[in-house]
Amino acid sequence: MRKTSARLNGVTGPKVFTALWKAYRGVLGRSEESKRKIGLCDSDFRVLELLMQKGSQPVNVLGAQIDLTTGSITTAIDRLEAKWLAARKLDPKDRRVRIVELTAKGRRVIERASIEHARDMEKAFRKLSCDERLMLVELLERITSDPFST
Repeated sequence: MRKTSARLNGVTGPKVFTALWKAYRGVLGRSEESKRKIGLCDSDFRVLELLMQKGSQPVNVLGAQIDLTTGSITTAIDRLEAKWLAARKLDPKDRRVRIVELTAKGRRVIERASIEHARDMEKAFRKLSCDERLMLVELLERITSDPFST
């Protein structure tokens, strides 16, 4: 009964996908603009944020955690090192491994950037109540947990 009434109201899978896609693109644009205001690109922001949250990380682990290829994580770390925001160190336990860590300047930059980005994301979702935000998160988690299950 529910599936039939949803179809009759025009709330089809493709319509939901289009609404979700438009919302994603809008929020992503706001997020990218927020990071640009701070002077960081998305990958640099993600690297710095992960280092701030989890501490120093091996290069390969860092790339995998933020979904960057080997070449992309190397390029991002090169950029961050050139700006004195991060540094590569040899792992004392395994000299084949390079560890990436925040510099003092990098910590100051990402702490400020995270606060600004959080404010901008609050603005992006200001039209939703706390209950609506919670409901949205729960719904999105439900559809992404196993998208192809029947």
